[in-house]
Amino acid sequence: MHPDVHMMAGPQDDDSDTVVITDVKPKTKRPPLYKVLLLNDDYTPMEFVVHVLERFFGLNHAQAFEIMLTVHKKGLAVVGVFSHEIAETKVAQVMDYARRHQHPLQCTMEKEE
Repeated sequence: MHPDVHMMAGPQDDDSDTVVITDVKPKTKRPPLYKVLLLNDDYTPMEFVVHVLERFFGLNHAQAFEIMLTVHKKGLAVVGVFSHEIAETKVAQVMDYARRHQHPLQCTMEKEE
């Protein structure tokens, strides 16, 4: 008799798992995302900006060059969208790296609406 009881318990467990997942999903709220922005200045060399974009944001040279031009022409550009912790880390890394190379490059983050 014991194996029969075990077999009946199996499908019931699966059903209750499914119900729990279905109940929880709609209530799960996605954490807010943050845009990381690079700001233009008249002193940081374009090559340095391209290098920063490749190094800290994993862009290839063509992508980095394109974003650098956007920063140059429009005054700023979004370089990525991340969770709060990752965005904060990226901003800190870029700012620190720019300071160590004596460039006034500004990097900020703002909550995505």
